[in-house]
Amino acid sequence: MTDTSASSPSSPAAPVAARRPVERTHHHDVVSDPYEWLRDKEDPEVIAHLEAENAYADARTAHLDALRGTLVQEFRDHTLETDLSVPVRRGPWWYLTRTTEGDDYPRFTRVPDTGSLPEVEPGTALDGEQTVLDAQALAAGHEFFSLGGLKPSPDQDLLAYSTDTAGDERFDVTVTDLATGDVLDDTIRGAGYGLAFSTDQQWLFYGRVDDAWRQFQVWRHHLGSPAGEDVLVLQEDDERFSLGFGTSRDGSTLLLMAGSTSTTQWWTLDLAAPESDPVAVTERRPGIEYGVEHAGDRLLIVHNDGHVGFALATAPLADPSAWTTVLAAADGERFEGVDAFAGAVALELRAGGLPAVRVIPRDADGALRIEEIWGISHGGELDAVELGTTHDWDASALRYELTSLLTPATIAEADLATHATSVLRRTPVPHYDPALYVEKRVWATAADGTRIPLSVAMRREVRADGTAPGYLYGYGSYEASMDPSFVPSRLSLLDRGLVVAIAHVRGGGEMGRPWYEQGRLLHKRNTFTDFVAAAEALGDQHLIDPDRLAAEGRSAGGLLMGAVANLAPERFRAIIAGVPFVDALTTILDPSLPLTVGEWEEWGDPLHDPEVYAYMKGYTPYENVRAVEYPAIFASTSLNDTRVFFVEPAKWVARLRETITSDPEERPVLLRCEMVAGHGGRSGRYAKWDQRADELAWLLDQLGATARI
Repeated sequence: MTDTSASSPSSPAAPVAARRPVERTHHHDVVSDPYEWLRDKEDPEVIAHLEAENAYADARTAHLDALRGTLVQEFRDHTLETDLSVPVRRGPWWYLTRTTEGDDYPRFTRVPDTGSLPEVEPGTALDGEQTVLDAQALAAGHEFFSLGGLKPSPDQDLLAYSTDTAGDERFDVTVTDLATGDVLDDTIRGAGYGLAFSTDQQWLFYGRVDDAWRQFQVWRHHLGSPAGEDVLVLQEDDERFSLGFGTSRDGSTLLLMAGSTSTTQWWTLDLAAPESDPVAVTERRPGIEYGVEHAGDRLLIVHNDGHVGFALATAPLADPSAWTTVLAAADGERFEGVDAFAGAVALELRAGGLPAVRVIPRDADGALRIEEIWGISHGGELDAVELGTTHDWDASALRYELTSLLTPATIAEADLATHATSVLRRTPVPHYDPALYVEKRVWATAADGTRIPLSVAMRREVRADGTAPGYLYGYGSYEASMDPSFVPSRLSLLDRGLVVAIAHVRGGGEMGRPWYEQGRLLHKRNTFTDFVAAAEALGDQHLIDPDRLAAEGRSAGGLLMGAVANLAPERFRAIIAGVPFVDALTTILDPSLPLTVGEWEEWGDPLHDPEVYAYMKGYTPYENVRAVEYPAIFASTSLNDTRVFFVEPAKWVARLRETITSDPEERPVLLRCEMVAGHGGRSGRYAKWDQRADELAWLLDQLGATARI
């Protein structure tokens, strides 16, 4: 049970979880865990404890109600609530996404193609516009709602979509007739990610997950038939690997991929012969990663066979394992993927710590003119350029997306013949003047001498005199890059004088493959020390007041938050740890838990390797809390999270409260648990705004920065 008897005159009592020690023994090391009992979400005592935590968080933040309301209003003020996307062409239709003020979820529509890009206005219907899917209507009556996939058929007559109303990332699939709106099939339940039609639209491919939430199967379903008659297309038995799939741009081929952290294998399947077997591109080779793009008359392969930064190769359709490398990444670069069109190939890569796109022209016979490669650039120091959505195989212009810390998401296109670029639409941000702010690259120096990049933004009037409050975000795992992007809610921090920074620490992919390798497995501590070095650099360069620095990380970034709180608690005044992976060793020791076996290539295998066990035990946040003063901590989780179980932050918060010496009045430790949600928290934009306002109001209060400058 949870004890709430101890209290002070000025605040309610924090919940105190009962201690029920459970021992684990690995490699002759015996560990007693008093809070492992909190794992069982079917236990009424566990639910009662989580509800007590929510009540405590409510009480400790009740004085912030007005500020939360102000922040939500600011989020709304910076959002064109009735808005729409740039139309995307699929066959004879242009598809749009519309949002409406007051609605949490969008409406997907389409209009016939009349030969040019439609001129669209928010809130104004176009001639012939049809509703494809109304997500707001589908979400009605559900506390949680998420779309997992949305796939029109090749002739654009049918629509397959999948929905999740629990947050556990198991989806129910529906197929509708777009002309009549009739439901043609809704027999597939509990599917994973991915939907694909056969060429004749009689078959639908979908995924299934196992008990560990690993997508391990791809199935073929005949429309109108019972799901019990579905046929297994591919199964991955190696628990380190998960399956994914998609269709080629010309719609001819299903591309299937099995991937682990360090190895991939691909297959192709002719969608004109949907009952045929998948054909392997090449055999599986440990440590070899590659991606496949169907380029009409050949395959394009982005691979790391002999190339640390990856390389681009071609392969004939008749012999897909016969790769010919045509272009390799330069030092410091990382090729990430390739998109093929009839007249060009678009290469996605990382260069200079940012995502970039280069274009390779093609001859009439499909050959690549490597010597004529050219890049798309807008010249900003923190510009992130990525491929946008271009479905047309015969496209004459390539869509791409541009953003930075101060540049709202921008859809643009580059003419493949002239290389000229034009902006189609920049996301409107009401009441925002970019001239009031500055952004720049800042560098920190890690303990081993490595230079760590930071992306930094601030109000123009904020001086580098060491008095400004600061906010530092980090992640640093899975080779994921936390690139600079425009987030409207950050304006509420900037407009209160905060210096906002992202630390691009090792373990991420920002600076190429070696950057990732230096922050994983037995080098994981570099991620944590890099983040501390970034915090120190902000202070040493007088960009922030070192006593008023907040930090945030989510999921594996939550592990980062727990680790730096243990490593250098004096560097941070407050920490937001979202769905934090803070009991990493316990999780990675248990192969029965979701995703654990596949994670061994990221963190190491502590179950069988005593060196990995000792290394992870030295940094896992839950087991390294110290009896010193810590930052104030706001942890959040969701009861139905299948990626990081709620028990991890629940145990961590209990351990923090019983160990650290901070004054709980000044530096509280709070836990929020969403009782109907998954890894991404609440669903719906207004609910997400409320959740974000809750976190940021607490953070601003801790920093003494609640007033706008």
